Order: sequence, then structure tokens, then C-alpha cells
Amino acid sequence: MGESSIKPALLVLAAGMGSRYGGLKQVEPIGPGGETIIDYSVYDAVRAGFGKLVFVIRRDIERPFREIVGSRFEGRLPVDYVCQELQALPDGIAAPPGRQKPWGTGHAVLMGAQAIREPFAVINGDDFYGRQSFALLAAHLQSDTPDLAMVGFVLKNTLSEFGAVARGVCRTTPEGYLEAVTELTGIERRGGVIEYPGPDGRPHTLTGEEVVSLNTWGFRPAVFEQFADEFRAFLAENAGSLKAEFYIPTAVNNLLRQGKVRLKVLRTPDSWFGVTYREDRALVVENIRRLVARGEYPERLWGSSI
Repeated sequence: MGESSIKPALLVLAAGMGSRYGGLKQVEPIGPGGETIIDYSVYDAVRAGFGKLVFVIRRDIERPFREIVGSRFEGRLPVDYVCQELQALPDGIAAPPGRQKPWGTGHAVLMGAQAIREPFAVINGDDFYGRQSFALLAAHLQSDTPDLAMVGFVLKNTLSEFGAVARGVCRTTPEGYLEAVTELTGIERRGGVIEYPGPDGRPHTLTGEEVVSLNTWGFRPAVFEQFADEFRAFLAENAGSLKAEFYIPTAVNNLLRQGKVRLKVLRTPDSWFGVTYREDRALVVENIRRLVARGEYPERLWGSSI
């Protein structure tokens, strides 16, 4: 398998409302030098070989986000910003009166078409994925394979101690290719057992060894047109909905089912941590301190100050 000299881009989904967290969690300092989770993701991406940064944000947070977060990186690599807006829809389609939110993570990815022409990774702005995740994605995206990719985490390494989480549980082939992602919500550990509420309302158990998706994807530019087709089909069914969302796994599942793509699951042993709930922050801070103490990150990511 050959290797491309083109450096991939990193598309950071940072338009989330942060409703459960109770604030703009993308700019919360969690590192010893005041770094945010995004700082660590960008640091890992740059040392893995990524060469461009694109943020998907909301119009109403654009100014503080640029000043507090984006300005840290603008002298280090090319940085672009695209806004995910409710009315960013195909021609002839309008959002229904009363709808407040944009159309989900798949819609957010489509915003990146304005700024991205190279292979690219997609991550959430409020999740810590670990160095290995970016190394795996960079190696895949700089290879000559047309396959898409996803970093697969072990479920037990991705739970919050303070409440339920949503995860995409993956079914893969023996060769490690994705067959489907099933979105499960309400997953939490109770008394040593990992459970989620099934469609019947009863608790269903998980082993904790399942491979899960955390919106850590590796895509080729052709995916924009493919996602656009899926989004149009989604809107044909849901254009009048006040709440329906077009998620990345929904689009990926459809493309897999139609045989239009193959997607390799890149398994990582890294532990995820993120700030889903405000109570998570202290644990994230402690985890970062441990990684710094082990020498995996410098105490100040970007030098003496940020």
C-alpha cells in the first residue's frame, strides 16, 4: 500500500449546544497550562501528520470561539471556520417554522465541503481520543486505499462515571470492515453491569468489550457528494420535523448497505474521556495530569503560554 504526500485535514465538530454540560464546554480549560480538549486533539493530529484544521461552529459562538480557541492554532497550521446553520439546505428546501437546531452531525460534515479538498478526519470537539487514534487515522488517510475508516474504541473505555452516554455499537467482518453501526442511548454502568434501555423499555446488558464509534472518522472528499445525496433523501422524509437529525452513522450505514463504500475499523486501545456532564471535568483534568506525568504530553502544549 503506497503513501501519499498530501497531509490530511482535521474537521472538528464544535457546534454542539453543550446543553447537558451547562455551558460552552469547547473552551473549558482542562490542561495544566489552560489547554482545552481541542488543544490536545490538535496537538495529537499535528504530530501524527495532519496539515490543516477546519472547525464547524455555530454563528452565535463564532467570535468567542475564534478568539479563545482558534487563535491558538492560526500561526501553526492553516485554520478555517465554517458555520453549521439551520437553513444550510439543498436548493428548494426550507426548514420548517419552529425548528431551532441544525440537522445533526452528518449535516455538520457537509459544511466542511466549503473548505476541504483533501482526505480528512472528523472528530468531536469535546472528546479526548488519545494519540494513537490520530496516528491510525493519519496512516490510513495517507495510504492509497479508497476505503473510509473509523477509529473503534472498546466500550468499557468510553463510559462516564456521572451519567448515561450514547454510543454507536459496531458490527464488523472478520477482516475488520464495518458492516453497520447501531446507535444506542442511555448506556451506563450500574453495579458492575453495563446496561441500556432497549426498544421494549427493559434494560439490556452489554459486555463492555463491544467496539464503538465515537465520531472519529476518516473520509475522502468524495464522501461530501455521497452525504449530500443521503441528506436529500433524509430531508424528503423529515423536512417537516422539528427534531429529526441526520447523523454520520446513518449516512455511513446507508452507503455501506448500498455497497458504495467500504470502511475499515481501526481499533485503538486508548481510553476515551470527555466532558459530557459538568461533573466529568474534574476527572478529565486528573487524566490529563496523569498523561503529562507519564511524559505523553508536555506540561505546556504550545510553549510557555497559550
